Amino acid sequence: MSNPLILNITLCICTTWVSYILDLLYFGNDAPDRQTSEPIYMRVPFLESCFKMIPSGTELADNLLTSPRIIKTHLPVQFVPKSFWDQNSKIVYVARNAKDNAVSYYHFDRMNLVQPDPGDWNTFLQKFMEGKNVFGSWYDHVSGWWEKKQTFSNLIYLFYEDLVEDTGRELEHLCSFLGLSTSVEEREKITKGVHFDAMKQNKMTNYSTLPVMDFKISPFMRKGKVGDWKNHFTVMQNEQFDEVYKQKMKNSTVKFRTEI
Repeated sequence: MSNPLILNITLCICTTWVSYILDLLYFGNDAPDRQTSEPIYMRVPFLESCFKMIPSGTELADNLLTSPRIIKTHLPVQFVPKSFWDQNSKIVYVARNAKDNAVSYYHFDRMNLVQPDPGDWNTFLQKFMEGKNVFGSWYDHVSGWWEKKQTFSNLIYLFYEDLVEDTGRELEHLCSFLGLSTSVEEREKITKGVHFDAMKQNKMTNYSTLPVMDFKISPFMRKGKVGDWKNHFTVMQNEQFDEVYKQKMKNSTVKFRTEI
């Protein structure tokens, strides 16, 4: 694979958001038709995906005609193919705080028919704290990639909370990392286009065209808020979660915000 970009995240809505941002940055002006005719999951292949109704992620990635190729993955750092490191690919990692991540992941598992049934909220939360979810432990995932960032200069580590707080600012940081020269007007246009409500209504970004997503249960793009965990966690769950978090993250220097 020649110089792809990897989008890596523990949660699909974050991946979709930054996938769309990157697609607009690179191809928004040159290929405007793709924004209205091709779903984002076809434009930015999910590397490890294997759904019966569309080609596999590796097949889609191999057949991408765009340059650079933008590819997403949810893999922990230790499972990323060696070729991405060998070719010094640029990597964009997006992390979301554990509490909001757990809530969003729960609702995603409820509506995604290829994911294991999450059970009730409390059952899911216990599994989340134990790291027994698809793609493993949130704690190991975010810590592993944070450690990699310290030694791999072609990796930018973004926080979902920062993106929500000031999308334009983070977009500017992203452009600087990628070496892209974009005008203030272009960045403002992209910032407006990737607003959560706009993407939620956009059939090319809201995953409504993928049959395995059951929108009768929940929309793929549900709320996109920071702090929605407060509407789900009981006092007891929150206290338990904080204790587990303190133990699991005691050796990591990465810091998250659970509200803005």
